[in-house]
Amino acid sequence: MSFHHLKTYKKDMDFIKVNGVLIHYRLVQSAPSPDRGDHTFVCINSLGTDFRIWDCVAAVLKDYGDILLFDKRGHGLSETVLSTHGLLDYVEDTVALLHHFAIKKCTLIGLSVGGMIAQLLAYHHPGLVEKLILCDTRHKIGNETAWNERIADVKAEGLQSIAGSVIQKWFSENFRLNEKDKVAGYRNMLEHSPVLGYIETCKAIRDADLTEIARQIKIPALCIAGSEDKSTTPEEVKNLADLMEGSLYKIIEGSGHIPCVDNPGILSELIIDFIK
Repeated sequence: MSFHHLKTYKKDMDFIKVNGVLIHYRLVQSAPSPDRGDHTFVCINSLGTDFRIWDCVAAVLKDYGDILLFDKRGHGLSETVLSTHGLLDYVEDTVALLHHFAIKKCTLIGLSVGGMIAQLLAYHHPGLVEKLILCDTRHKIGNETAWNERIADVKAEGLQSIAGSVIQKWFSENFRLNEKDKVAGYRNMLEHSPVLGYIETCKAIRDADLTEIARQIKIPALCIAGSEDKSTTPEEVKNLADLMEGSLYKIIEGSGHIPCVDNPGILSELIIDFIK
């Protein structure tokens, strides 16, 4: 039996401690290409997912630049710790990763809460961000009552108790009907998320209102919504785009809340067109 493939596979299982938190990451080196440019993409995942949601998008973007994927604290294989400064803790983890890998400027791609983290990072550390791509996110997601109810449900009955309703929001009806195995796999991803990490992120989202921060972001931004997203609706994403002077707004028809899974080809095209 040959084990020559293990050296390549090891890239999927890299860990680093930043800000006292063990973070699981993958650094994808770009392939030589005429379109290569000097881009580095940094992707921040949504609540209850890990960096594997970006795999299909990363497979396309690697021809245009390096890609940093990571499980934010409390998600995937990263360490769960109690947050002390809400979403700013997630921002500083990301900044520490950028510094560690000597990434001086990046195209920042954030999904849902990842998009909120991206907004905060662009506001507090504008010199690190070349362009901003905000997928299915807002300046304020949900309300205090809804988040408190979700936290109470997860504390009492686990993530399985909310998985059905979350999946309805993550994916369009068409995707749920035609990609049942994928949907079941992503449901497993959600149900196996660290419960404390999930709850801590819910609290951070609940307590964050980035309305004034979004108004002050001057970095070129692209806001993307899935036409069938029931978590952050197209109208809500458009509200975010309207706050950000000069930002672009695009809808992916037939997508739910996670376009990097249900429409990675179209999402990748939008990203490439924007960076060009």
